[in-house]
Order: sequence, then C-alpha cells, then structure tokens
Amino acid sequence: MDRTRRKRRVGIANAPDIREFSATPSPKKRNVQSTKSYHSEWNTEEVASFLDRSGHSDVIHIFKDNQVTGSDLAAIDDIKLKKYGISDQNKVSELLQLFSSLQAPLPGPSSSQASNAVSSLKVFNDPIHGHIDVHPLCVKIIDTPQFQRLRNLKQLGGCYFVFPGAAHNRFEHSIGTSHLAGELLESIREQQPELGITYVDVLCVKIAGLCHDLGHGPFSHMFDAGFIPAARPGCDWKHEQASVDMFNYLVDDNKLSEEFRRYGLSDKDMEFIQELIAGPRNMETPLKTQDWPYTGRSVEKSYLYEIVANKRTGIDVDKWDYFARDCHNLGIRNSFDHKRFMKLARVIKVGKRQQICIRDKEAGNIYDMFHTRTSLFKRAYQHKTANIIETMITEAFLKADKHLLFPGKNGKMLKMSEAIDDMVAYCKLSDHVFYQILHSTDPQLQKAREILQCIEKRDLYKCVGQTIMKQRRDKEEIPDIRREIIDAIPPDVLGGGRAIDSDDVIIHLISFDYGMKDRNPIDELRFYSKDNLSEAFVFRKELVSSMLPETFREQHMRVYCRKGDSESLKQLKHGFIRWCHGKDCTTPKGGDMIAELTPMKGVHESLHGSGITTRLFKD
Repeated sequence: MDRTRRKRRVGIANAPDIREFSATPSPKKRNVQSTKSYHSEWNTEEVASFLDRSGHSDVIHIFKDNQVTGSDLAAIDDIKLKKYGISDQNKVSELLQLFSSLQAPLPGPSSSQASNAVSSLKVFNDPIHGHIDVHPLCVKIIDTPQFQRLRNLKQLGGCYFVFPGAAHNRFEHSIGTSHLAGELLESIREQQPELGITYVDVLCVKIAGLCHDLGHGPFSHMFDAGFIPAARPGCDWKHEQASVDMFNYLVDDNKLSEEFRRYGLSDKDMEFIQELIAGPRNMETPLKTQDWPYTGRSVEKSYLYEIVANKRTGIDVDKWDYFARDCHNLGIRNSFDHKRFMKLARVIKVGKRQQICIRDKEAGNIYDMFHTRTSLFKRAYQHKTANIIETMITEAFLKADKHLLFPGKNGKMLKMSEAIDDMVAYCKLSDHVFYQILHSTDPQLQKAREILQCIEKRDLYKCVGQTIMKQRRDKEEIPDIRREIIDAIPPDVLGGGRAIDSDDVIIHLISFDYGMKDRNPIDELRFYSKDNLSEAFVFRKELVSSMLPETFREQHMRVYCRKGDSESLKQLKHGFIRWCHGKDCTTPKGGDMIAELTPMKGVHESLHGSGITTRLFKD
C-alpha cells in the first residue's frame, strides 16, 4: 500500500477519526517531538512558577539563588537540597516526591525511538484553521467519552433544520477554540517576554479552551435557555458550571490526574482552568468591584482570564472560532480577521490589572466584529423558523421528561431534567435524545413523539408577525401580552366565534445586542498607539465613525400560532395588528385596510414616526 494512504487524513467536521500524525515539528515552536520531558526545558522563572503552584513558594528564592533550571531537577537529591540550605526533612521529602513525579515517561508507545517521536505530536486537519498541533495532554482529554460526546451536540441547535450546512458540532469548535487560545497567548509571549508567560500558563489556557463547552446539553443553548427553566423553574443552572463539573468528572473517570502532574500541572492549575471556563467561584460581588476574585493566578496575570471567556469586553477566542466556523457552514461572509488582532494585541497595565489592549487604528475592525455577531444572531441564531423548531423540541422534551430515564451514579435512574445534577447521567444526553423519542414505541412518549413527527413533516407552528419593541418587555409579561392580543381581535373578524385562546399563542422576546446588553463593549476595551506602547487609553466611538450605532440593544417580539388552520391564523394576525397599533407601533404591511375596518380609538393619530416597525410572515 502507498505510504501516504496509511496516514489517517480526515477533516475534523465530518470524520470519525480526525487525527493526522506528523514527525515534523512546526516552525518557531518548541520541539514537542523530543523524548525528554517538557520540564527539562524550563528556565529558572518557570521552575519558580512550578514551585509556587505546588505550594512551595517558601523555597523559591533558594532555587533562584542557585539558578536551578528544569534540566537540573532530575539530578536533585536530599544531599543537594541540604547543600542549598533546606534542612527540614519533611520539606526535603515533599520536594523529592514532587520532582520525582516529573520524571514519569511521557505517554505514547515506547517500542522504538521513532515511535516515541511521532506519538508526542498530533496534527489535526481542521477546515477553518488548517493543520493544528495538539498537545499530548489535550489528546488525552479528547480521547475520553465525556469529550467525544461533543460530536453529537450540534453547534447551532435547531438552525440545522433551516440551514443544511449547519451540521458542525461542539467537538470541532472546542478544538478550534483551544488552538486559537494557544495561538493568541504564544503571540503575546513572543512579543512581550517580560510578562513571564510560562509553558504551564499556555497549556492551562489551551485546556480551558478545549473544555469550555463540555457542559452543553442537547441542542446546545435550547437546553439551558429553554428546557431547564421550564422543567425546573427557579433552578439557577448554567452550562458553564456544568462544563467545570464535566471536566472534573472527565479527569476522575479517566484517571488523568497523573497525566496532568506529568506535564507540570498542580492543583492550583486545575483551579485556574476551572476559573477560565466559568469565572471565579464567588460571583456575588461584581468583578469590577472586587480587588481580585481569582485564586488560580495572581492579579499580575489578569490578562490570562481575557482569552477564552472575556467577561470584560466579550472579545475572546471562543467568539473568533464560532464566527469563522459558523459563517463557513452557514454560507455567510465573515468580515473579522482574528489573525490581525493577534498580531496587534498587547498587554498593558490599566489600574491594578494587566489587560489585553489593541492598536488604536483597529477600532473600526472591532466594531465590525460585533456587527458580525449581531448579523449572525439576526440571520441565523434567532431565525424565526429555527426558533420555533427549538420551541417544539422543548415541548416534546418536557412531555417526555417523566418517562425518559438515564442511569446516573450508582445506577440511580434520573429524568432528563435531573441529569444536570449527575455527570454520569448527563454524559448520556446529546442530540440523539430527539431520535430516541421519535423512534420509540412507548405509549407514554406518544405526545412527545407526535410533536417531533410534526417537525419531520415540516408541520410547524406558524409565525404571524414580528415587531421591534419601543419599550422593553420582560418574559414575565408574556402571559399578559398573550391575553392582550387575544382581546384585541376585532369582533367582526370573530365571525362564528373565537377560534383561538391564549394557550394557542406563543410569544418570543428576542434581544439583539453587541454582547454586553445595552452597553457599548468598546467602552471596556483599551487601545494603545504606536508612539507609546505602554500607555492604554479609551477610544471614543465618535472618532471612529459618525455612522456607528447610538444604541447597542434592541428587542424584537414574534408571535406564533399553534393552530395552522386559516381561521385561527386570520384572527391572530388581526389581533396582533391591532395590538401593535395600540402600543404605538406603525401599521404593518398590508394592515391599513384592516385598521380602517376595525379602528381603535386614538390609534391613527400616533401611528407614524413611532420608531417601531412590524412585518408579517408567510409560511
């Protein structure tokens, strides 16, 4: 067989096995092929950082004074430690045990030197980022059932029922996010060596990027934003915390603790990874008002928390990957170039914290990035048909919840809504639940099955219209809005009687923003000029363009009808039009005649120039 055909070369998006091996190290990168351990390449600062993370900060000055590097650690014994002036026998034993844990061989076949060299590096072929070098510890994480579950979670949930190309999953997005996290931090490390970014810092950030979506449920955001709030009202559950829980379960279930220690990661580093994914443990006090809420890294390395999930500006590698990946699969042009951002990113001290800043000339491109986000939400993520399909899936899941059980810890059977409390059970939840219900023969699942069959036959709830709200409404007001719309149906339209009631009406309140609710995220970002690389400043949007938005958030309201007969749709459309008029909305297209036939007192005087638009949809 030809040599090249023996290689496994399949792209991430569609392959059962996406690994491609290479014995050639990437240029300008650490030679990860070497059979010696990574710690042997540590400089004195990295050794000091390792001691600090391992709880031995009291001896850091001794190791620095003796210029101990990673290559010296293997030769250190009790005699040498006492020579350094460390005489406490307990401390000597602890340090020797710590250094001994670093000497364990790296994972991989050891039949020959050649196989060792090849097995140290894995190269993944990704359709978005090309060939990606993947750290051996990341490969260990990927090759677990907990991570492989992400292959069966659609990145865009119900959008796949509308956009045929949106078949990509959380699996490849997570690998891409890990890659970009490493690329950004390595770029900063190369440009600013004075920051003291260590090998372990880079590895922790890569692992956080890899594991940041482990906690997503079936159909991604539909599960945590739709199903769980309906199945467990008042339950304050977020997929970010579930990602941390799943990460801990992954490490324990696959006995990876020793692998983490082998690559120099301590308990403090594990805490750091969890904070990168879900934020600090104590979130009761806002981040801005806390001196320093994190424990994994000190405030001197605050910029590390802005790479995977940036809670300050919303500019992070998670978004960069899903912008590029989603646009690629949706057939939408991505106008943001993350590679340029990486080259121009710089860490500068702002107040007490170190922040990732960007060149002043890039302000316009940053606004383009957030505009791309808003466009994706409007064109795809909040597509009217994708949204109602997810609503129907949610209703099916709610009807099936009591009757569909999953084995958890110690064999305890749990409902789907209870699985979030048990990672053993939660690991068994993925998009396949849809087909588990659809193809079931259990009579108790009949109602849920019928809803999913309607989706398969495209017999969907109909969207009768959409309006942009002049004043924001809360979800708690939806029952009142439904009743108001029903009451607004004109008497002459009712004819033989009312065909619908409030239970037949579905209201979606949708917010479109730049990722920071009604705030301008650029106000939180700091810039620098080429004349002064160490001074950060705020860039006023008026200096970028006079055409930038004045407001950064708008709310839309959509109205759907569960009934598909023409009489029900007619009545609901008329009621919705009159409701919009009564709320100072402009007359919807095609609604003038209806409004004249069924006027509401005082309506027409205030119809024009209201700033609220309404349009009707035809399915």
